[in-house]
Amino acid sequence: MKRYVQTGLDMMKVFVVFTGFTILFYYAIIWINLEYQDYHRYDPPEGSALKVTKMVENEPDQWLNRLIFFYSDGE
Repeated sequence: MKRYVQTGLDMMKVFVVFTGFTILFYYAIIWINLEYQDYHRYDPPEGSALKVTKMVENEPDQWLNRLIFFYSDGE
């Protein structure tokens, strides 16, 4: 009988530790989410930044050229 009680207490300890770490992990994830919620990754550049892209006018057969490029490039 004593063995069953000891096994039950060990199971309760594992359950309490597991539940505690699960709650700790949950609140850690919430804290990280709140920390990075207002972090803007794509702010406009400041200072002497250069624009490195140029808009291309749409051609009527542009979709065909892009499809051929997609198949030939393999991505």
